[in-house]
Amino acid sequence: MKIALMDSGIGLLPAAAAVHRLRPDADLVVSSDPDGMPWGPRTPEDVTQRALACVRAAAAHRPDAVIIACNTASVHALPALRAELEPALPVIGTVPAIKPAAAGGGPVAIWATPATTGSPYQRGLIRDFADGVGVTEVACPGLAEAVQHADSAAIDAAVADAAARTPRDIRSLVLGCTHYELVADRIRAAVQPADAPPIALHGSAGAVVAQALRRIGAAAAPAAGEAPSALSRGRLTVILSGREAVLPDVALAYTEGRLLAPEPLARG
Repeated sequence: MKIALMDSGIGLLPAAAAVHRLRPDADLVVSSDPDGMPWGPRTPEDVTQRALACVRAAAAHRPDAVIIACNTASVHALPALRAELEPALPVIGTVPAIKPAAAGGGPVAIWATPATTGSPYQRGLIRDFADGVGVTEVACPGLAEAVQHADSAAIDAAVADAAARTPRDIRSLVLGCTHYELVADRIRAAVQPADAPPIALHGSAGAVVAQALRRIGAAAAPAAGEAPSALSRGRLTVILSGREAVLPDVALAYTEGRLLAPEPLARG
């Protein structure tokens, strides 16, 4: 089994790590666009073209499915990606976890990039899944870029800025950019009042991976005897702006990146 994942940058790490935890035997192809980062300020047409380039590079490795591990690409490019690749290659987009957050009751805040915040796509999800629940959309300029570069000071500044614009009475916070899941603990610390019940954080990686496995009819764990030893662990292929490479060093700043390289996955 081979799963491809694409994102503008290292925001694909949470989903890639989730695949590896569920199916350590799966080969992974991770395709990103560091040369074009950030995608948030780009036009929808430009995002679509860059997303198509990333997915085409991954599709050349003949995966069984491709996960669009990027909210911005899912908002702007998913129809074009599916039109080109499906039904031969299942394409699974990333949807902000507004539905489960709203199901727990409000108020809810959604942190997302400026490109996603206020978009018709996100507003449609709020209308469909959070009707009657108080929702605050919070744009987080610079946060994805800071996470991409593992710039701790910039992460703290962007998180503090977004937290200052987040109502203190929220019960749930939706992480509407896959990069944000890499710093979920820092976000929680910034928004959690000391005298309030714990705020629930909702990412997308787990649900997206589960959907990908369902689409290809794969179980969430290897069958008995399917992965008998470490030798049968999956291989990792890294593509950076169309070029085969190795996992960038910045990925190792995060738990999810360290899970993928250099072991237990072999570089391939």
